[in-house]
Order: sequence, then structure tokens, then C-alpha cells
Amino acid sequence: MGEVSVPGDKSISHRALILAALAEGRSRIIRPNLGDDVRSTARALEQLGVRCEIASHKAQVEVEGGGWERLSEPDDVIDLGNSGTSMRVLLGLCAGIEGSVVLTGDSSLRRRPMLRVAAPLRQMGARVDGRRHGDLAPLTIRGGALSGVDVRLQVASAQVKTALLLAGLSAGGSTRVEEPTRSRDHTERMLRALGVDVRVDDSSVTVRGGSSPRTFDVVIPGDMSSAMFLVAAAAIVPGSDLTLVDVGVNPTRTAALGVLESMGAAISWGETSSSLGEPVGSIHVAQSPLRGIRVPPELVPSLIDDIPALAIVASQAEGETTFSGAAELRVKESDRITALVTNLKQLGVDAEELPDGLVVRGPGEIAGGEVDSFGDHRIALSFAVAGLIAGSRVRVKGWSCVDTSFPEFLDVLGEVTASR
Repeated sequence: MGEVSVPGDKSISHRALILAALAEGRSRIIRPNLGDDVRSTARALEQLGVRCEIASHKAQVEVEGGGWERLSEPDDVIDLGNSGTSMRVLLGLCAGIEGSVVLTGDSSLRRRPMLRVAAPLRQMGARVDGRRHGDLAPLTIRGGALSGVDVRLQVASAQVKTALLLAGLSAGGSTRVEEPTRSRDHTERMLRALGVDVRVDDSSVTVRGGSSPRTFDVVIPGDMSSAMFLVAAAAIVPGSDLTLVDVGVNPTRTAALGVLESMGAAISWGETSSSLGEPVGSIHVAQSPLRGIRVPPELVPSLIDDIPALAIVASQAEGETTFSGAAELRVKESDRITALVTNLKQLGVDAEELPDGLVVRGPGEIAGGEVDSFGDHRIALSFAVAGLIAGSRVRVKGWSCVDTSFPEFLDVLGEVTASR
């Protein structure tokens, strides 16, 4: 299959835009993810008074930041489309802005839980109102005059952690966020690299109010979650041998690679450089015999976005693969547990739904047919991978949802398969 790169990391792109908005002066973000989700964050920042100039032909965004003073109450509702990351993280930013901000999104986003962010922001002094006591958008946030707090999250979440750390930058005193297990640490890495006073102790992060990031130029590493679909394909397509270059290999994002290794995949990865505190490297994977495993529940928070791709790999592994402790999958862009099991069965795979996960039994021959994306980009991309080894054509209904994260997928896949 040769060598390929993937789009810039979506999680890091969101954060880079927001931190550039808080810096005094011009920052340049090179090779960001320019899918619909990140564009939603950029449009929201512009509504809040920040200039974001997207140059798609150069694959870069220039942001003219002005700190908290530049941010202001928008004159209209901010529509974030399908981007849960945008809504949760921007709630934290908007908590530091004087005035009222209304955040909404599409029908899917309006069903996703937001109280996990709203409740601790209320502890800091922000007023957050919305449907179901502030759990469902549209949400109105009235910010300013925040106080630092000590919060212990019940569920590990990089999005919630980031929202509270951003709010903490504008608050009086220090804000400490503790998680039951460590989630993605992009925010704290970037804050530290940009000169912000951040302290990390095991599974807690503390920021001191009044600290602002400096301006920066950054090349965004390739998105590990997007890379996983190509890794999954190479792990199951006969004769595959693929290297992905310039991918972010942050240890909080590589749990899925370790799962594949435990299943017997011929896979290796390593760091070759860094970017704003983020390790960057390459991944090599070749097709090999696979075995089913029980994925440890304690790993699930670190690979929650990767389970759809892993479920496709599991369909080609000898024996039973069990994912449990993954109830969070039910409140993503779709109920991913139901979506995965429904589609796997549709293609003839032996799969079973659990209350907090799923069981996949293999190896099984994948039949052709039509599956439903359920409006979820990761479901759509996973079943496109399944189509590579199907007995006949697999049609993914609602394919356009991949525009949120990986609109170039078919082009990249064509490049990879052409080199075989």
C-alpha cells in the first residue's frame, strides 16, 4: 500500500484556533483539519470578534488574536453544526466573556449531553441555561467574573477538561481539574508550550487565572483518529503493507494501536519530531493473522473514538472480541453501539449489543449491501473500510457526514490502493 499522510488532527486544530484567539497578535496554523467541525469553531470565533482567515489552497489559517479583551458578545446565535467538541470547549471560552452567548447546532448536536460542562462552569460563576436544566442545546451562557474551582470529573473527558481550563484562564485564582483516568492531554501540552502556567499531577491539571498564551506558528500533526481507519484497512486487507507519516503519536491517543498489537497485528510506531509539545511520528502496519481479545474497560476512555474501526478489524479476528465500559458510545454523533451492531449484522457479521459495549465474533465473510451512517462520520468511515474486503459492493447511506472530519478519505484511500 505504500506511504501516506492524513489530514491534520481535529482535536489539536480546535484548540490551536482557540488559543490563537487568546494570544495577543497573529498566529499561523499550518495543515489544520479543515473539515466542517473545525470550520464551525473558526466561524464561532469570528462571531466572537476574532479574525480567522482560512486559506484552503495553502492549507493554513491565520488568526489575529487580541486576548480576552477582543472577545465580545455576538449579535446572533452561534450555530456549531454537528461539532460536539466546538460546543463543549467553546462553553468554557464563552464563560470568560462579558455578556450572553447562545450556542446551538444541528438536531444531532442538540441531543448530546452538555450538563457535564455546564455544571462545573456554574460553580465558577457562569450562568448556563438550556433545555433539560442546561443539559441540551440551545444553551445560553452569561459569563465574566469567574472564580477558580477544584473540580473532580465523574467521567474522563478531554473536552470537559479543556472547557474548564479555558474558563480558568480568565478566572480569579487557580482552577484544578481531576479526572478518574487521564484523558487526551493536548490542551495542557499546548498551554505549557505557549508559556501558560500549567501544573500536571498524575490525573489532575491546574491553571492559574490571568495567564495568556503567546502567539505561535504551528504545523498540525496528522490526526490519529483519522489514521486509524487506514491502519484498520491495512490490518485486514490481504497483502497490505502501509506506512503513515507525520501522525500525532501522543501517548494518550495510541491506545488503539496497542489493542491492535494485542490482537496480533504487525504494527509499529514511534516519535520522530514534535510540534507545540505534541510528539509526531510514523506508523507501519501490515496485514497479518488476528485473534479476538477482551479489550480492558480501563483503556476505553483512551480509545473511545477508535472502537468503530476496531470493531471492523475484530470481524476478521479469530474468536471473540469484547468491548465493555463504553457506554459513552451511546451519546456520540449517533448511538454507536447500536449503529455498529446493526450494520455489522446487515453485512453478515456475528455481533451482539451489550448495555455498555459490544461483542464481535470472527472471522466472518463480509457480505455486500447497504448500511446506514446514522449521520456519524466514524460509522461511515468504518464501514467504508469493511467494504474493502466485502464479497460485493457496500453502500454507505449518508456518506456526506464524513465532511465533519475526513472529507479527503476517498481520495487518500484511492492513493493508497493505487500503490498496491
